[in-house]
Amino acid sequence: MTLRIPEVDIIFEIRSRHRPGILGKIFSVIGSEGGLVGDITTKFVGKTHSVRDITISVFDVEHQHRIEQAIAELTDAEILQIRDPVFERHKGGKIHSGRTSDIRTLADFRYVYTPGVARVCTTVRDNPAKAREYTGIANSVGIFTNGTRVLGLGDIGALASLPLMEGKALLYDQFVGISATPMLIETKDPEKFVEVVEQISPSFGGIHLEDIRNPDCFYIEDELIRRLHKPVMHNDQHGTATIVLAAVMSAMAHIGHRFDQRLTVAQIGLGAAGFGIAKLLIDYGVNVIGFDPSEEARKRLGMLGGKETTMEEALSGADIVIAATGVPGLIKPDMIRKGQIIFALSNPVPEIYPEEAIDAGAAFAADGRQINNALAYPGLLKAALEMDIDQITPKMKMAAATAIFELTEPDELVPDPLRPEVHKKIVEAVKKSR
Repeated sequence: MTLRIPEVDIIFEIRSRHRPGILGKIFSVIGSEGGLVGDITTKFVGKTHSVRDITISVFDVEHQHRIEQAIAELTDAEILQIRDPVFERHKGGKIHSGRTSDIRTLADFRYVYTPGVARVCTTVRDNPAKAREYTGIANSVGIFTNGTRVLGLGDIGALASLPLMEGKALLYDQFVGISATPMLIETKDPEKFVEVVEQISPSFGGIHLEDIRNPDCFYIEDELIRRLHKPVMHNDQHGTATIVLAAVMSAMAHIGHRFDQRLTVAQIGLGAAGFGIAKLLIDYGVNVIGFDPSEEARKRLGMLGGKETTMEEALSGADIVIAATGVPGLIKPDMIRKGQIIFALSNPVPEIYPEEAIDAGAAFAADGRQINNALAYPGLLKAALEMDIDQITPKMKMAAATAIFELTEPDELVPDPLRPEVHKKIVEAVKKSR
């Protein structure tokens, strides 16, 4: 039986007697209840008592309460408070509009504001291309969403999606120095969405589309690419596709094989992510077969050059299986063919856990936690802005994927996104691909 690991971190502030063995007993009680001890921070040590922050990974709130009860009943420790580090990190938001220069003198004031700024305004009026030089447009991105398909949560609305959009803006800034602004659009009408983005688009050098339901996302992206003369990228399609292509290359290397175009890849689930993955693999020259319950989605794959098939045939006939369906547990162990590579990408619960796939005979398996598109989209849009181009091409995505693969350490599937040099090298590789 596959062992599940708790993954929700909760911080327990615990006051206990300062005596040998006391801490060990507390840890033993936590472990007996299935909790996983993480970071430990000592906040106070006195003659008789100590206070520590202990991070404990739990499955859910009910599991957390069982651990609280066990500590209270089986030890003499006192829980002073319980904190959720995720909510603590989101308090007050994660981004703010900043400046790139300071005003220290009256001259500075006159130069950056009135009256000096009028000269720059008229220069841009007479030559709009100068806006790239004299404003922040050339290094800015608008992150547009209506919150109709957020993570594994579905249609939660634009406002509820804002914490995620702020996180993406933070990553843009930290990873590649792009100023990114979340833009929430309260409409489910694709045409209205397009019109709003079109009207706001002069504020930004690039357009990032995020968490828009299928099939609206395809129409919205296609229309904006047609109407706007600046890079437009639906991240759920293209950022995800780029990192998955890199991960496939890496998985093949892990099992000692080269990613050969003669291989057959099955894409199960042809929503935004699945379609984007299939499209990039087809562009790369790979034989792609695919399944989705939607006839429209299957036809869309066929128009690209992929082959429609059943789920059973996709699983039995593929060397590599990529699932992006949003259906937990969809793939059963007895469906896996020995030696296959399995990517089950749905979050928070995959179609099959990697451990189950390996136990069933897969040569390699991974889930969505190991394949994060944050490795791809910052570098792709940064390169597009620096190149001053209208569209992000398949060639650019392939260059980014190859760079990600080449930057992967032997014990990794893809690189750690917190390595600063990774994003810099992705930008360089994409710019060279032109």
